[in-house]
Amino acid sequence: MTWAIRPAAPADVPGIAALEQRAFATDRFNARQLRYLFTRARATALIAGDATAPLGYAVALYRRGAASARLYTIAVAAAARGKGVATALVDAIATAARARGCAALTLEVRADNSAAHQLYRKLGFVESGHLPGYYEDGAEALRMRLELAGISAARSTHLAPNLR
Repeated sequence: MTWAIRPAAPADVPGIAALEQRAFATDRFNARQLRYLFTRARATALIAGDATAPLGYAVALYRRGAASARLYTIAVAAAARGKGVATALVDAIATAARARGCAALTLEVRADNSAAHQLYRKLGFVESGHLPGYYEDGAEALRMRLELAGISAARSTHLAPNLR
């Protein structure tokens, strides 16, 4: 499987919206929300894909004056899980956040999503809090944080040339 990470564009919205529907049972973004995220000035929106379809995507948000970025969403197609797509997307988002001057990357993840916890811990995230009733269905979230001091563009081998 050959794929690369590149900036997401409005033309990617239909494929990502379909991925959202397959990846999440609740708390999904619709096409209008995705288009806004992909064109928002204070965000990094990346897509991992091959010649046929998006394999995954991630969005980080930045608040003016904040020292940290927030990994707002990440989704990977079921067929691409376990192939390094999520790791590459998180690495690329972390690299972009560091390039924007952020010292940390934060995220919220469902407390019952053990596969995601394992991935984030492998990537260096540490748990920094609990958020009861955070998700639409009432599920608890864990807040996690990654210090970006050691992140560099060399960490991800799947970055498109314009992201290196």
